[in-house]
Amino acid sequence: MPHPLGTPLLIANPAAGAGRDPVLQRLTAALEHGGVDYDLIETRGRGQATDLARTAVVDEGRTFVVAVGGDGTVHEVVNGLVDADTRTIRGQDPVLGIVSAGSGSDLVRTFGLDRRPEVLATHLATDATMRIDLGHISLIGTDGDPVRRVFANVAEAGFGGTVVQTCEHLPRRLGSARYALGIVVGWGRFRRVVTSVTVDGGQITEPVCNVVVANGQFFGGGMRVAPRAIPSDGSFNVQSWGGKVSDVVRAGRLLRTGRHLERADTREWRSATVTVDAPRPLTVEADGEVLGTTPARFEVLPGILRLKL
Repeated sequence: MPHPLGTPLLIANPAAGAGRDPVLQRLTAALEHGGVDYDLIETRGRGQATDLARTAVVDEGRTFVVAVGGDGTVHEVVNGLVDADTRTIRGQDPVLGIVSAGSGSDLVRTFGLDRRPEVLATHLATDATMRIDLGHISLIGTDGDPVRRVFANVAEAGFGGTVVQTCEHLPRRLGSARYALGIVVGWGRFRRVVTSVTVDGGQITEPVCNVVVANGQFFGGGMRVAPRAIPSDGSFNVQSWGGKVSDVVRAGRLLRTGRHLERADTREWRSATVTVDAPRPLTVEADGEVLGTTPARFEVLPGILRLKL
């Protein structure tokens, strides 16, 4: 039957979750059972989801795109729906749907959408949406040239970026254990550095292990890193972690519940803009994707995208 938001285009990453759970098959079966028409494209390589989303909303006039995968797939689709160079939405105010199929699907947890594909199929069938903020990053790319990207969930500069960079070289079949192993391996590769963090209220320069710029509340497979982040309030939850890497590792249990914010070496701000710079380049990741290095500037794009609830 016709969908009130337009026929959904499912952009699916068949490698998400290392293929352990047939999420896509279960989702399409549930949509068909509910009489919902849809189109489907499976990606075949890194970055293709961005091209597919951009083509869908610009050239084909689509208004409903569903990312089926992990946070990396969402990141690619969002960068197709939004032009990072102009900081504007592409197409005719498209709607983003998300069906979690990855080992690190954290964005959906903030919205209570970490559910079975059969349940999410019923959500996709309705016209309920909400406007959410996205983050915009200007930084130095991995090739040394300036890069602009948007992100949906959480970005990090420092140890967190090093962990994600380390994970990229670990087998995906490890699933959620891949991130834990990345922390252990990254432990020996990173030392804290005097870092300047500039937020709306001013600047602080001190030894820092990690800087977190959060739009959503969760990262790392369910760690509640930013319990006070609200992805529709026009600001980031910003944190600087002043402890050593060993302190971060020992605080792992606290990160599960957000109690790491009680630590004396953790600073927290609410800010619409953030700049991070250090004497040596810090690796920057967003939505679990390594984007480049500092110096980096982060900016909220308030209410720029409609999310399917």
